[in-house]
Amino acid sequence: MGSKTVRRQCTLCEAHCGIIVTVENTQVTRIEGNPDDVLSKGYICPKATAMGGLHHDPDRLRTPMRRVGDRFEPVGWDEALREIGIRLRRVRAEHGPHAIAMYLGNPAAHSTSVLYALLLRAVLRTRNFFSASSIDQFPQEFVAWRMFGSNVLMPIADIDRTDRLVILGANPAVSNGSVTTMPGARDRIRAIRARGGSVVVIDPRRTETARLADEHVAIEPGGDPYLLLAMLHVLVTEQLCDERRIRATCTGWDELRALVTGFTPEDAAPLTGIDPDTIRRLAREHAAAGSAVLYARIGVCQQTTGTLTHWLVNTLNAVTGNLDRPGGQMFATPPIDIARFTKYLPMGYGSWTDRSGAHKSFRSELPVGVLADEILTPGEGQIRAMITYAGNPVLSTPQRGALDKALDTLDFSVALDMYITETSRHADFVLPPISPLEREELDVLFPVFSVRNNIRYDARVFDPPADGLEDWQILARLITEMLPVRGLAGRITNAVFAQLSPLRLISVGVLTGPHGPLRRGIRGVTAGKTRRSPGGIDLGPLQPRLRTLLGTEDRRVQLAPTDFRAAAVALIADARGGVAATIAPDGYDLKLIGRRHLRSNNSWLHNIPTMVKGRDRCTALMHPADAAARGLIDGEPVTVSSEVGAIEVPLEISDEIRPGTISVPHGYGHREAGVGWSVAAELPGANVNLLHDNSLTDPFTGTAAVNSTWVSVSAAVAAAGAR
Repeated sequence: MGSKTVRRQCTLCEAHCGIIVTVENTQVTRIEGNPDDVLSKGYICPKATAMGGLHHDPDRLRTPMRRVGDRFEPVGWDEALREIGIRLRRVRAEHGPHAIAMYLGNPAAHSTSVLYALLLRAVLRTRNFFSASSIDQFPQEFVAWRMFGSNVLMPIADIDRTDRLVILGANPAVSNGSVTTMPGARDRIRAIRARGGSVVVIDPRRTETARLADEHVAIEPGGDPYLLLAMLHVLVTEQLCDERRIRATCTGWDELRALVTGFTPEDAAPLTGIDPDTIRRLAREHAAAGSAVLYARIGVCQQTTGTLTHWLVNTLNAVTGNLDRPGGQMFATPPIDIARFTKYLPMGYGSWTDRSGAHKSFRSELPVGVLADEILTPGEGQIRAMITYAGNPVLSTPQRGALDKALDTLDFSVALDMYITETSRHADFVLPPISPLEREELDVLFPVFSVRNNIRYDARVFDPPADGLEDWQILARLITEMLPVRGLAGRITNAVFAQLSPLRLISVGVLTGPHGPLRRGIRGVTAGKTRRSPGGIDLGPLQPRLRTLLGTEDRRVQLAPTDFRAAAVALIADARGGVAATIAPDGYDLKLIGRRHLRSNNSWLHNIPTMVKGRDRCTALMHPADAAARGLIDGEPVTVSSEVGAIEVPLEISDEIRPGTISVPHGYGHREAGVGWSVAAELPGANVNLLHDNSLTDPFTGTAAVNSTWVSVSAAVAAAGAR
């Protein structure tokens, strides 16, 4: 084969950094940043270098696997798909369409094959559809729908042009942006300060991003909505809002003013751990900046107040004149303008509920926190079969440990996955797609949330094996199996699907999109032009365009939806009454938050030796004062307990975390029998989701509260005995 280099993107996280892959014969020998990439400009993080290890990993499945007793054996594609179809159709015939559930994991969004996953869901006609979105971004989507009329209209922080960036519950120096795709976030943050701007990070931990900032404000976990309400109080009572712009573009200004007028920084101080003078200064500086943007993400999403907090974030940006303007919150003009179409789609909010009646559907799916209960609870509508695509919910979702047991009770299950994971080990069939380096794609999802308009092409590094299938091809075959077609009709349907690859469908969408030749003439962008541009095509900075995208009834921004205001009033009343999250349950005195690492991506990459080498990263991070009060020693194992579970991890003492708070990362705990990850199986760590109560959720979206969980920490029995 010789030597070659291929330019494409790393697709392991939202940043999709441009990379140059060097291959010698059949081995990836080097992966480096592509300096010509129009978005990442040569930046990569360590995850990108792992794509070669992922491709060559001997544990990665190359052929379908069928369960035989307590082990798996290889099986051919046709035989596997035929039997899967028979088993799924039998469940549907005996128990109805809702007896089949489907779970869609985060990696699905990094491939255009997600189009076929959504088509499979439609063919299944099941209400029991779940995705990772209900664990990490539903509050943002819900707020976008209520304020702007489309769940896709989640605003982007225009980081490259802002004078002031305030980050709340996010760590872009590690994540490189989420729902604001900003590869090389460290350099972008430094650039703000270099041009005379300012950066503030509000977080219980002095994160990697906080170390780059002008100021770190160590907020009490869960204090975010109180801080924002108090900042809005300052803006309103000191007349620092852009009232002319607000009245011209928004509905609900008077109602918002009435809500925040009575909640002062003095009220917020004990709930946030931030003194009133600092709260006032933060509000005044946001209003005074030439441009400013408050950016919040997963740290505040994963709380019972996730929806309220994201509403207040958008509202604060709006009333200071920083919504839909350069340097503030903006909206991309992507190659396929998804937001223009989604505003016409029903969100299905409350069209059905889980069987308990406690959780409403949103975006026509249920929150994943109820999945185990829907499998284990007998009766009409009980889940009896499961399709899991590109996800590991046993590790990544809070189920009180019940999901691991629940999956074993299913009549049948199938997983589309490259590995035997904590989830797929329960499946009757595991269907592995080809590796990311064997695919060619044209990404149109993440440009919707990029800090600069762009289009980029992913070239294949390797030709796929003759017996390998892409994700979309597997999903297309499953769709055919679930359609009422057999024999010749089924073969014809498969033949039609074979010609309708996502790349072809997307190419047509680009032609008709806002940058395509139907809009721009001869200068328009096409898939062919993009393919011939190894660093992609720069489509320019973000432009004000919210007016053309709004899908609300009055075509105005909804500043104060009635149910949001009512929930905020109740939140304030509870806080003043000393109830809810401000009071610890007996025996629990620390608040648990998550954290992420640059070399980790949920449970991904834990089987790649270069990504897990070095010190143990699954630790309980604790302030020195908290450790001393409990007689705990750095490096020794501790037991972290909540009202629903307990785990054991090493202690890491550091003053980078606020007193009264501990932090444990998620995605660990790979020691279950039958898991096919040989490296990850030896990796120390525990599943932090065992500590979270899945009944504690954001009341609007059902998103599980996996931040601000009350816990206690004590020396592990073995360590205590040794002392």
